[in-house]
Amino acid sequence: MRRARGLCALVVAGAALGGCSLGRDDRAERTRTIERTTRVEIFQDEGPQQAFDAQRIYEREAPGVVTVFSVFGGGGVLDREPEQQGVGSGFVVGGEGEIATNAHVVTEGEGGDLKRAGSVFVQFADGNQVEARIVGVDPNSDVALLRIDPGGLTLRPLPLGRSHALQVGAPVAAIGSPYGEPQSLSVGVISGLDRSIDSLTGFSIGGAIQTDAAVNRGNSGGPLVDARGRVLGINSQIRSTGGGGEGVGFAVPVDTVRSVLAALRRDGEIRYAFLGVQTTAVYPQLAERFDLPVDEGAWVQEVTGDGPADDAGIEEGDDRERFQARSYLVGGDVITRVQGTPVDAPEDLSARLLDFRPGDVVTLTVLRDGRERRVRVKLEERPQETGG
Repeated sequence: MRRARGLCALVVAGAALGGCSLGRDDRAERTRTIERTTRVEIFQDEGPQQAFDAQRIYEREAPGVVTVFSVFGGGGVLDREPEQQGVGSGFVVGGEGEIATNAHVVTEGEGGDLKRAGSVFVQFADGNQVEARIVGVDPNSDVALLRIDPGGLTLRPLPLGRSHALQVGAPVAAIGSPYGEPQSLSVGVISGLDRSIDSLTGFSIGGAIQTDAAVNRGNSGGPLVDARGRVLGINSQIRSTGGGGEGVGFAVPVDTVRSVLAALRRDGEIRYAFLGVQTTAVYPQLAERFDLPVDEGAWVQEVTGDGPADDAGIEEGDDRERFQARSYLVGGDVITRVQGTPVDAPEDLSARLLDFRPGDVVTLTVLRDGRERRVRVKLEERPQETGG
């Protein structure tokens, strides 16, 4: 059983939507125009440093942040499953009605048991609440794309930044609906980079951003933004002993979000390549202890039976030994390159494989018995969950 991930969506059994359709008050009757703007992206390494003004960030970006209500179960006289409602967050990414959120906000279950919500509604800062259609979900990155009819609405798309040049200590703001309280702002800093967090399939999401900005249940799917209001990631998980935000929140990096949204927009899904190995990082003391010929790389600890790596002859270790309070399978291959690109750690191996699709043939450079070998592997499609 995998450990709980601390997902941020708030689920309330038997909750009613309470006003999902637009009211006929003056606010709903006013004529609204669609703001069809293309907001210029200013990347991290361009221009002078901008002062962090939380009030200005909120005024400019909060109108583009929404509360997401997802309805699960129920739906019929003979349906004995009680209706449940999940509450999360999201943000507008296009003037045509596209909204980004977390996959776990609009789904329930994990792996092969993942099910989409029966109905999804989004509520805007101005009080409008409309139904949304799920365009696609990616449980491997915990990203989902929704679409609404933008007619009569004023949409404020949030600009997407870049996550490749972030720095620990940089100020950030999180906007969302913690515990269902809409349009809430919290501020903090980037506490760590290149973290790994669990997905809905058990595979890791790499490059996650750690922040001490308060992130609680219901913040899931909302944006983590920088001083210019550019989205750096989607707030996704918390690590907590008490169930609340304790200064350790994680966001899916925006570079991942951007590529996933493009695939979901185009195909409604995204297919990941699968190699079928579990590896551990090589470091100098480990290399010295086990006489490995390199100080960096991904040391193969387990090969999935009948998987791509197994079919290609990649070898795992066969003799278990302990070193520095950890257990290792000794004797396996060390993967050092994918298609000629260096692999310094398991995270690099995972990142390199994102450039390929199922059916692609890649060349791995491995070290075995002190000798360098090149192994061609035909990648398969990633299973719905680890061990699948």
